Amino acid sequence: MPTLHVVRVFAGEDGRGGNLLGVFLDGAAVAAERRQAVAARLGFAETVFVDDAARGVVRIFTPGTEMRFAGHPLVGTSWLLRREGHAVDVLRPPVGDVPVRAGEDSAHITGRGEWNDFEFVQLPSPTEVDALAGPPQGRRLVSAWAWIDEPRGEVRARVFPQEIGIEEDEATGMAAVGMACMLGRALRIHQGVGSLLLARSAGDGWAEVGGRVAMVETREDPGA
Repeated sequence: MPTLHVVRVFAGEDGRGGNLLGVFLDGAAVAAERRQAVAARLGFAETVFVDDAARGVVRIFTPGTEMRFAGHPLVGTSWLLRREGHAVDVLRPPVGDVPVRAGEDSAHITGRGEWNDFEFVQLPSPTEVDALAGPPQGRRLVSAWAWIDEPRGEVRARVFPQEIGIEEDEATGMAAVGMACMLGRALRIHQGVGSLLLARSAGDGWAEVGGRVAMVETREDPGA
């Protein structure tokens, strides 16, 4: 029976926020044609199926679609693989090779800005970001953001990936990669109700994003 690992990715320094992620380290045990239905049933923003732990081959599903690249699933999976004795330097989602590094309580990945599909809408203040009742101007794959402290690189953001079946995402690594590439600097992104994403431009169209990761639970999933 496939085993589901649930981890929390990008929690803030006070432990709030973070995005729950489902990971099947024995993903090959779940038939390819069933994976979308399993992800929809579990209801996490993303669910990862690891097809080859040694080589880092993974597939990522939201409740509504498969993703070629996503931030918090790769951050969380790289951390979990290290925890379970399968440390890798590279993960291989459909988009291609993604460099990763993981420690005791955090992990980081490096992605290309061109892999980011989000629009970015800058608002005048964090208060206006907080006041949003939904995506600005009805956009369906958008990050709304404002500077908290521009010299220090502190950003307030809310992300609305409705195009891929998520009303609002608590912590979005893909958007953080795109923002770091767009702004060309290091950022501390405060997203959702309390998540913290650490991102920085790595030059030449690359950016790194990472943050805290913690284990939530491990359970068998008979429905998979």
